[in-house]
Amino acid sequence: MLEAAIITELENLAGKENVLTGKVDLVAYSYDATADMPKQTPDVVVLPTSAEMVRDIVQLARRNRIAIYPRGAGTNLSGGTVPLKKGIVLSFQKMNQIVEIDPANLTAVVQPGVVIAALNAAVAPHGLIYPPDPGTVATATMGGSAAENSGGLRGLKYGVTKNYIMGMEVVLANGEKVRFGGKTVKNVTAYDFSNLFVGSEGTLGIITELTAKLIPAPKYRRTMMGVFKTLADAGNAVAGIIAAQVIPATLEIMDRMTIRTVEDFARIGLPLDAEALLLIEVDGMAEEVVRAEAEATMRVVRDNNGDLKAAETDQERDQLWTARRNALPALASLNNTVVLEDATVPRSRITDMLVACETIGKKYNLTLGTFGHAGDGNLHPTILCDKRDPDEIHRVHQAVDEIFETALRFGGTLSGEHGIGMAKMKYLGDELGQSGLDLMQTIKKALDPDAILNPGKMVPQREN
Repeated sequence: MLEAAIITELENLAGKENVLTGKVDLVAYSYDATADMPKQTPDVVVLPTSAEMVRDIVQLARRNRIAIYPRGAGTNLSGGTVPLKKGIVLSFQKMNQIVEIDPANLTAVVQPGVVIAALNAAVAPHGLIYPPDPGTVATATMGGSAAENSGGLRGLKYGVTKNYIMGMEVVLANGEKVRFGGKTVKNVTAYDFSNLFVGSEGTLGIITELTAKLIPAPKYRRTMMGVFKTLADAGNAVAGIIAAQVIPATLEIMDRMTIRTVEDFARIGLPLDAEALLLIEVDGMAEEVVRAEAEATMRVVRDNNGDLKAAETDQERDQLWTARRNALPALASLNNTVVLEDATVPRSRITDMLVACETIGKKYNLTLGTFGHAGDGNLHPTILCDKRDPDEIHRVHQAVDEIFETALRFGGTLSGEHGIGMAKMKYLGDELGQSGLDLMQTIKKALDPDAILNPGKMVPQREN
């Protein structure tokens, strides 16, 4: 436990109302949304209200070699915010101001605690959107999203978080406050520090402000559902849509297990006899272009033995996306533990990966449903299990190992949007090799020599 003098100093820096030490509060910050991860209560939770306050807290932590864990909404799925070595959780829920919306420069400046959905609501009257759209968009924060480099349903056409962060303010491990980037469309000065910190999962510095790129909201859209008798047909349709040079805003997949579970959960009217569904949306600024892309998509679906239904009203469109966003909560209702993975492969191997996930689930006698962002090759094989059953948990770990081995063998990667955290750290060497691990450790040591920033995450500890 931290000495009472440290707690008192934190209270002096942040105000007593922003320093939490009660047992219930500490338990609430001992875990995040990741299943099957260790839990650890921090020594204290601090709710900073300014970058200067963050700077002062980091300086205190550095002097006393105390670990610090930056935290947004805790919706990450890699164990990224669990305070493994106790210490201080910095929760940014009170730094939630939209500092500026600048339509002339198509930018917004936000504090890290701003919820993504709130940012989009604020820029909508200007005819703008912030495209990254994680499944937890209603609760996920901009700071957490940047730290994890999160993706989402619109990633295929619009990219992930790193494509929309133009600049940031960061407090480094030495307590210095620095700024990188800004509003300029072109900035190639020196190292690309902003992209170094995006996706660094709080291990290199603490983000206290972000300059985000906005884009004009598409004026037209067409939403469709493709229904397939086999997973292979659905996967082939995904590849066919891209081969037809159509890049949908969203191209999502749900397998039979997910379809039936979502229908039981939400009663939306999904076809229970389908082996797979594709949920597709094309959008754009020109009505004729959107119409042409929709027609091309329909042809591909039908050429791959799929039946297609187009949403004719906003209500029907909303129902389809409600189905997709309910995939995880629906599957989670089946058992007490949800192991949601994030295997990503080249689009040309999406069919192979879909079939492999189904085969792996059967091999280890597990309840496994797969959904995800099929258009960019980012699948979420989701295992429903009982954490009280050691034998089943052992089989879950075997299945996860094989899922990632398969993704890498197909030329894929360990994460398309969930990050590494604790959950995937052991696999990093398989993708990066020893030279890649050495480089990560060198960067971590240079920026955080005392290893106080989110220790035990993302960067494997260097062996002496």
